[in-house]
Formats: sequence, structure tokens, C-alpha cells
Amino acid sequence: MLLPETLRAMAEAFGDETAYSVVDGGSITFAEWDVQANRLARGLLAMGVAPDDPIAIHLSFENALRWIVAYSAIHRAGAVAVPLNPRLAQAEVGRMLGHCRARAVVSDDARVSQDAEELGRRASESPAFVIDASATPMGPTGTQPVKTVGWIDVLDPSGDPIQVPRDDDDLADIIYTSGTTGSPKGVAVRHVNASLVPPGPPSWSGGSWLHASPLCTFAGLGFVYNPMKLGLRGIYQPRFDAGRWIEVVEHERPVAVFLVPAMTHLLLDHPRFSEADLSSVQICAIGSAPLAPFVIERLQAKMPDAMISNNYGMTEAGSVYCLTPKGEAVKRPGSVGRPAPPAEVRIVDDEGVEVPAGHVGDVRLRIPGRAREYFDDPGATASTWVDGWLITGDLGKVDEDGYLYIVGRRKDVIIRGGNNIHAADVEHVIVSHPDVAEAAVVGVPHPVLGEDVVAFVALRPGAKTTINALRAHCLESLADYKVPREWHVVDTLPRNATGKVVKPELQAMLNGPLEQHPEHSKG
Repeated sequence: MLLPETLRAMAEAFGDETAYSVVDGGSITFAEWDVQANRLARGLLAMGVAPDDPIAIHLSFENALRWIVAYSAIHRAGAVAVPLNPRLAQAEVGRMLGHCRARAVVSDDARVSQDAEELGRRASESPAFVIDASATPMGPTGTQPVKTVGWIDVLDPSGDPIQVPRDDDDLADIIYTSGTTGSPKGVAVRHVNASLVPPGPPSWSGGSWLHASPLCTFAGLGFVYNPMKLGLRGIYQPRFDAGRWIEVVEHERPVAVFLVPAMTHLLLDHPRFSEADLSSVQICAIGSAPLAPFVIERLQAKMPDAMISNNYGMTEAGSVYCLTPKGEAVKRPGSVGRPAPPAEVRIVDDEGVEVPAGHVGDVRLRIPGRAREYFDDPGATASTWVDGWLITGDLGKVDEDGYLYIVGRRKDVIIRGGNNIHAADVEHVIVSHPDVAEAAVVGVPHPVLGEDVVAFVALRPGAKTTINALRAHCLESLADYKVPREWHVVDTLPRNATGKVVKPELQAMLNGPLEQHPEHSKG
């Protein structure tokens, strides 16, 4: 089944039920969602959208109801959805729009004019356009490089069912995993490998699933359709706040919740956590990074009847996902679960030979016949998917019962609050400042975020810049969560005989005196 078909079935069977609600931001029924998606799909077709045209969704987190309508409508029009993070710097967005050759962007607020400008510079031969989905559209201002049309204006009067014919193997989404290199990598998602939860006959339990993952991410996209496949309403918190999260759980009584490690730490530290009534929760899924065992234990004590599961998955892996059965997370501290069939996991050595249980090696994942690939990047695809197996870049081990443990990463990636940050991307922006001679970025443990970003910079002789100026420089090209909060100015960076920076030495310096230069800052 194509992605939007579950929505159609639910609209026919349970049209008046609330399908999706946004904390402090309204709700939508299955019937309303279905009709609006049909109207927008017809409007896209009237604007000239053709099958396989990439259409970006670049909306604020709070505009989630129009986000999910746009997502469904793009698929019904036979086009390809390209979710973009609204926190990205515009330069990052521009590179992604150019790479996927976007035909249109559904945008809001200040992003409307910015995206119109980017499309004007990067549009393909087909006429490009921007749909302004702001709560209060601003309308065209000045000379727009591409056509801008309001959300209401593009909706077709007819909400009758529509689906441009598509096959399971046709492209559904392009999900970008990082975005500041010259060639940003987008994961090509096809309808057949878009979801872990298979479609089935429509059902309705009256329960709900609460999450706070940005809709532009692998996890956030899963919460567009997966709750309804399980007979549940989706509840979305656009910006995580621990106190408000507790209030929502107590009032809405969700049977399932999804968190990332940074959120769990904020919950445990909140003064209301000890007295909060979380008894409705039967599934507490935690993803994006391994979780400290003591956190699992405290959550399990607070939710004794819930399945606390520290899960493992990644955008490139798609439907390959590891799950922890009820009670096993406490019994097996550090485990991220077993792969959900038909997914498979292997641990191999440097030669690609599988190692025995308990031995650490490279983690590889697969679902036979359902591998993903990088969009328009055959070289990266060939080096990442080998013989059907995804080379994750993670280091791990599997115990005798098949439970996976992640122990580290080969990739130089910092996971800060559930967001993947490539150190090289940040370094490239820092050294683009005229006063910087060289820079290195490392990750350090953080009690709430999991990891934080630390920058070491060596300035050019006579440089007059400040750390605040370097931060501002980074914010021009990077999402705010990628910008280092701790900075150290050093005379030189430690290098080995081949000229590579020795990052373990930099991390060791953080545990001792930093006397190379008087200017250091934590922000």
C-alpha cells in the first residue's frame, strides 16, 4: 500500500475521530485530514506538479497540522516529499533544494521569501513555486523570483478521493541526514520501505501516542501514519517542555510515548516527575542514542506496567529497527534490543567477517529486498550498502540471545540532544572566518543532551576576532544546535606525523588545565 492509503481507510471507517492533535495548537479528524489532503493534491496537480517532482516541506514545528496535510497531499499527487528542518540556516536549505532539484516548497513565515529566493536561483527548467502556509499569509512582497501562492488559494474546491498511480518501488521521500557539506546526502525512501508498521484493516482503540520528534526527522515521519495503523491518535508536542509533557500525559492519558535521551533527563530532573501520574503509559520508546542504565531503571520504577524500550534505528536503515521487549531493558543494561523480524544485524571485524557473540565490531543491518539508498549519489550508496547490508559506522556487540549493544561510533559524529552533528561540517564553517587559521570540533559528554559540541580554534597572527563573533559567524551558516557552546582558543592544534589532528589529545585537554591562550568560553 502507498503511504496515504491508511489515511483514506481510516477516514472512511472513523472519519469523525480525532486523528492528530498538536499540544496547544489544535487538532484534525481523519475525515478533515483526508479531504484537505485531496484538495491540496488536486491543487498541486493544477499547478503542474508531475510524478516524481520533489516538493519540500519547510514549515515551523507549530504548523504541524498543515505539515501532515501537505505530506499526504504530495504523495497523493505522485510527487516526492522533502522534509526540511526549519532550524537550518538558509544556506543549508539552499544546498538541499538544489541537490534534490525541488519543484516547489510549502513554507511559512520568514521562510516564504527566503525559499522563493533560493528556488529562483536553483529552479530547474520546470516553473517553480512556493506555497505560503503561514497562519496569516504575508502575500507577495516586492519582486518575487518565483510564484508565491497562499495555502487557501491553492486548495482545489473538490475534496473527492485522488491518487496519482504509483508503485511500491516509486520514490516517496528524500530525507536529508546532514546539510552543510558541498554534497548533502539525502536518503531516498520508497513506498515499500517507508514504514516499519505494515498496513492492515482500519481499527480504532481510542488511545493515543505522544511524541515530540521534529516531523522532518526519521522518527517524526514515522509518527505521521504509524499511530493510526495501531488504532491510535497522534499527539505532537512541537517543542519539548518537561513540565508541559507531564501535564499532557496526565490529561490525555496516552498509552504510548516516544522520547530521546535528552528529554528523559529533563523529565527526571523536573520537580514534578516524582509525583506525576504516568500510569496510562504502556509503551515508553526511547530512540536516537543509547540511554544510561540508571535512566532506564528510574523510568521503569515510575512506569512499572510499561514496556521501557531503548530502541535503535537510523534513517539509512529505514524499516530495520531494534526493539526491547518488556522488562528486558532493566535486565540487559546498555542494550538497544533485538532486530524486529525480518530485519537482521551482524557484527563484523575489519575484514567483514562476522565475530562471535560478545565481541565488539562494526554494526551492519539489513532487511532483504528493502534497502534504501542515497538520492542521486551512487558512489556514496555503493560504499554504504554492501551486498545488501548497511554499514552503519557504529561499533557494537551482540549477546548470546541476539540483543544488540552500541559501544561507540566510527563516524566522527556528535549526537547532541538527538541531533546528529558532523564535526567536519562545523569545522568547515569555523575556518571560513578570515581570522581563523585552523579549527577542530569534538564531542564531550553532557548530562542532559548526551553530548555537547566543543570547538578548538587557532587564530591567525594579529587576529582581532572574539568568540562571540565566531559564534555569530557560525549561526549564519549552521543550525543553532550545531554551533559549539564551548570554545577554546589555542596556539596550535595537536597533529600526528601525517598531519591529522589528534582529537583524543584535545578531549584530554578538557580534563586538565587549558593554559595555551587566555580566551576560553562556555555559552
